[in-house]
Amino acid sequence: MLSTDDLTRFARHIVLRPIGGPGQQRLRRASVLVVGAGGLGTPLLLYLAAAGVGRIGIVDDDVVSLSNLQRQVIHGTPDLGRPKVESAADALHRLDPGVMLDLHRDRLDSGNAAALIAGYDVIADGSDNFDTRYLLASACEAARKPLVHAAVNEMHGSITVLRPWEAGPDGVLNPRYTDLFPEKPPAGSIPTCSEAGVLGALVGMVGSLQAIEVIRQITPFGTPLVGKLLLIDALDMRFETIEYGRAA
Repeated sequence: MLSTDDLTRFARHIVLRPIGGPGQQRLRRASVLVVGAGGLGTPLLLYLAAAGVGRIGIVDDDVVSLSNLQRQVIHGTPDLGRPKVESAADALHRLDPGVMLDLHRDRLDSGNAAALIAGYDVIADGSDNFDTRYLLASACEAARKPLVHAAVNEMHGSITVLRPWEAGPDGVLNPRYTDLFPEKPPAGSIPTCSEAGVLGALVGMVGSLQAIEVIRQITPFGTPLVGKLLLIDALDMRFETIEYGRAA
């Protein structure tokens, strides 16, 4: 049930017909695991907490550095050297003291992935490397957990939703991450953000769009990005959605 304060806090959601009171209650009962408290995790975490998600897990083993602050605005200058999970938690509790937070100061790997995702309804991938992305996609498929994936590089971003254990309207199983990216790129073939740079405001945009897809998985409205890849080109401010399917 929503408290009196909740009714005021989430009033703009409650009067929004695609969400309404029932949708807001679903958000309050829901749990989301966010992998990464960096660039994508910043807007994602803030908007999930602001939306009323009742329990949020944060996975990140890094500490706040000065070069993070150009885009990771959940952290501030006084947080330099602090674990990102702790800095992010402080910001989320300032926003909504009622949100329950699980802090996992770990790096997601093959030894802990299954256990980390087990207790959550929806998983959001805000990681910055292909090893984690492939591992997380495989673990979520095995556990039948919806995965909202996003990535950014330089002036480009992308978002998709993975539910590969379910069939679409045509009866064909939804695609996997490996249907989108069949093979992991060779190490060093794609420059990292530290090597090639990234537009800070773009990270905020992509993470915010990722938050919409997470919310949509909890309280369905409209059409999710299952079997679709949203591409954002900030250089020429273009948005394109491409469809992809399950490999034969």
